[in-house]
Amino acid sequence: MQVLQRPVICTRMPKIRSITLYAARIPLVDPFIISLGMLDHAENVVVRIEADALTGFGECSPFRTIHGETQAGCMSVGKEIAKVLLGADASNPVDCLSRMDKLIFGNACIKSAFDMAIHDLAAQAAGLPLWQYLGGKAGEELFTDYTVSIGPVDRMVKDAVSIRERGFPVVKVKLGEHAAADIQRMRAIRAAIGNDLPIRIDANQGWTKSDAIEALQQMESLNIQHCEEPVSRRAFFELPEIRKNAPIPIMADESCCDEYDAQNLLALQAVDSFNIKLSKSSGLIRARRIAVLAEQAGMRLQLGGFLESRLGFTAAAHFAWTLQETPYVDFDTPLMLSADPVDGGMLYGPGGRIRLPEGPGLGAAVDAAFLQSCPREEVR
Repeated sequence: MQVLQRPVICTRMPKIRSITLYAARIPLVDPFIISLGMLDHAENVVVRIEADALTGFGECSPFRTIHGETQAGCMSVGKEIAKVLLGADASNPVDCLSRMDKLIFGNACIKSAFDMAIHDLAAQAAGLPLWQYLGGKAGEELFTDYTVSIGPVDRMVKDAVSIRERGFPVVKVKLGEHAAADIQRMRAIRAAIGNDLPIRIDANQGWTKSDAIEALQQMESLNIQHCEEPVSRRAFFELPEIRKNAPIPIMADESCCDEYDAQNLLALQAVDSFNIKLSKSSGLIRARRIAVLAEQAGMRLQLGGFLESRLGFTAAAHFAWTLQETPYVDFDTPLMLSADPVDGGMLYGPGGRIRLPEGPGLGAAVDAAFLQSCPREEVR
């Protein structure tokens, strides 16, 4: 697979005529608990953009303890962003991102929903699936992991066993509550599911430097692929020492939002890999920039997300086929939602297999009846 070729140039140049933002709230089947807190609802924002005869969709999932953004804040900022995008050429996503950045600093989450919808429109205008518009080639099959959230040891063991029985190729385990307890959790999970099934762990910034080194050394024999974000994102300067002393590869998540973060981490030789999330990177443009830096450094990537529906993860799946090497895939959260409002889009098969949609653009939309039930802001 080629390394992130330049996007296709569209001969058709649709102009943005109207934008509608929807506050989409979907309960989770079960509460999802990480070191940063408990979640029982996805509180996402869907962006629908009309450009001439085309309609593009995007979605973001604000996570207040990571983005510093909320659904209400995204709706408010999104209304201002929509005003500066009216009349813009939807086949020029780079210009559209520049307009957003000139309007307001940060706010990567809500910008990502606009970026996704604009890329959907641009790919439709080019008559290509999004992955092909982005310069990718149909790659290897994608298989998602499935995540165990933090809780009592017996419940986490039960959940891990269930994930194995359902055929998922990798178990991901949320940790970071307390290092000593986390070591016991991991030993119990590994004993219950056997040694052959890979495990990924994510401390979500929950450990101190010394606890991270101790915990990872104690877990050396547990066949763990990597550990995400062991310490506070603000303590990224501690990651080189953790990496040097830990026998398990270190992955940056919250400390790597855009290409500037990636450059800093690479300069420090701080981590072994990056976790790219579109709601964290402002969308596909900056995600591509992170990927280029990682691939130049010979670094493997993981693609993940927050609590997006299949709409947001469909864009991530298209992006996966633009990468030089098939990434680690962490696309399980739509399976945790109590409702699925998406028409088309990526589909889940047995054992976590991901199938991309056919046709131009994202190949995904949000059900009209669901959108009618959501609070909205419209800009024309």
